[in-house]
Amino acid sequence: MTVQDPVLDETFAAPADATRLERAAAALQERGYTVHLVDSADEARARVVGLLPRDTAVFTASSQTLRQAGIAADIDESGAFVSVRRQAGDLGGDHEARIRLGGTAEVIVGSVHAVTEDGRMVVASASGSQLAPYAAGARKAIWVVGAQKVVPDLDTALRRIRAYSLPLESRRVAEVYNQPTFIGKILILEREAMPGRGTVVLIREPIGF
Repeated sequence: MTVQDPVLDETFAAPADATRLERAAAALQERGYTVHLVDSADEARARVVGLLPRDTAVFTASSQTLRQAGIAADIDESGAFVSVRRQAGDLGGDHEARIRLGGTAEVIVGSVHAVTEDGRMVVASASGSQLAPYAAGARKAIWVVGAQKVVPDLDTALRRIRAYSLPLESRRVAEVYNQPTFIGKILILEREAMPGRGTVVLIREPIGF
């Protein structure tokens, strides 16, 4: 487990310009994803709400992006959706139940920590609870991604996770649980084989870690 705060590289906070965003969007489409390129977090929020079914179980992966955009609250608190988290209620200290929770959903909504300009997505997790539904477990997956997460290549994506996303998430977790977090597992999403399964809502402004 991490015992000291990792060093934060603020250069990874800078949003990609329009050319790089459009390059990433086109590459994601070539790799089998449906892509919505939107101007703001508010537009992303409205787009996600419009994409989600009202009669199918939806799981929100733990995501600062979803929290900041208001998407997590829309799904889990509004009562308009069949929220897995809302139905589960307070799981207290049952960590195994928390890890298994996302495996019951037909639809998962979350984010990733980096998108390469050639269309690969990379996400890290301590427990790995969201990685199985991201990869294949959920019938549909929607990722909401800020412009600062677009990077040139896979090496930079992995470096961004350790030098930017991890320090910020570790700080957030320490404030809530009085302990830092760590990287337990990393998933690289290369391509989507099932037509219509994966959707990326790419925002032209920075949001999340």
